[in-house]
Amino acid sequence: MAVSSRGQKQPTLAQLRAFAAVAEHLHFRDAAAAIGMSQPALSGAVSALEEALGVQLLERTTRKVLLSPAGERIAVRARGVLDAVGGLLEEAEAVRAPFTGVLRLGVIPTVAPYLLPTVLGLFHRRYPRMDLQVHEEQTASLLEGLAAGRLDLLLLAVPLGVPGVCELPLFDEDFVLLAPRDHPLAGRRDIPREELRGLQLLLLDEGHCLRDQALDICREAGRTTGADVTTTAAGLSTLVQLVAGGLGVTLLPRTALRLETARNEALATGYFAEPAPSRRIALAMRTGTARQEEFRAVAGALREAVRPLPVWPTD
Repeated sequence: MAVSSRGQKQPTLAQLRAFAAVAEHLHFRDAAAAIGMSQPALSGAVSALEEALGVQLLERTTRKVLLSPAGERIAVRARGVLDAVGGLLEEAEAVRAPFTGVLRLGVIPTVAPYLLPTVLGLFHRRYPRMDLQVHEEQTASLLEGLAAGRLDLLLLAVPLGVPGVCELPLFDEDFVLLAPRDHPLAGRRDIPREELRGLQLLLLDEGHCLRDQALDICREAGRTTGADVTTTAAGLSTLVQLVAGGLGVTLLPRTALRLETARNEALATGYFAEPAPSRRIALAMRTGTARQEEFRAVAGALREAVRPLPVWPTD
């Protein structure tokens, strides 16, 4: 326990980290496991913090842990202090050794299977000293992880319009219409968007940004929101199999087309008349992150790496 020049005890980072974990999990065992500390040590650290601050932070019962009113306020401050210290260490590491250390990359499910081979190849060639850790999650979870410091960089569809998040555009890609081989639009290369008004459309489940993008495209084409969407899927692979089984048609990003339709003779692709509906893929980082120059360099390298793919790299 540090002591100030006035004799006042000062909290330590370990105590703040222990309290922040308890405030998040409201359970001593879960909090201890989350930060790799024994439960007695964590309990002692929180008690020492209460003694140093002179306030009760927790209300302990035999069944659960609750934050006191003071604890709720100080938990916010504690997270701010820990975030600031993390930023300081990140800044020092970025200056001392750029393109090294851990990089926690979050990727949405409708991008991960199709772009990760390119991403992993790039990091293997250009940034071999980086420890790349990949987390596949939906957009809302990724943004929460970025804000909390659990993730460093995101690869996802934009625009996001989220304060505190900076987008680094990588490329645009067209959507195609995936249909059963005997469908009237199968194989066409000039499909008007208006055709979407009356199709039996299959979509991903709620929470996938690709679902929202598909619905936006349909609305622009004059389709009533949700019309004839009676079947959904948790992933693109399932969605494609539903199309192959004759349940309807779907919109598929061009980068997913080859992997998802390979060797499936029951499927056919239709292409929209120009300008085709499209989506933009970007990297996203915290505004002002100490590693922003690194991440901008990674974005530039990725724009070059995706040129062999059926996409349109941004300038």
